[in-house]
Amino acid sequence: MFLRVILIGILFWIIARTFWRMMDGLVEGVTGKRPGGRRGRTSQASQPTKLVRDPVCGTYVVPDATHALTRGDTVYHFCSDQCRAQFSAR
Repeated sequence: MFLRVILIGILFWIIARTFWRMMDGLVEGVTGKRPGGRRGRTSQASQPTKLVRDPVCGTYVVPDATHALTRGDTVYHFCSDQCRAQFSAR
């Protein structure tokens, strides 16, 4: 009997915890903020990365991992050396 009460208590605890985590996820998804001001476990790597468009072929690329070309004050990012060469030839 005692073991049954403990197991039911554990089951209710798991269900309640799952429910509140799901609610926290919904609130975070809608507002973009963690409920209750808590800090999440997200690292810098999991933050959204802004993509830029290759002016030649239109492919979206990560600016840090591209073949870049600077003209004046503007930096152009390319998906490949071929696109960069084609842009430079213009």
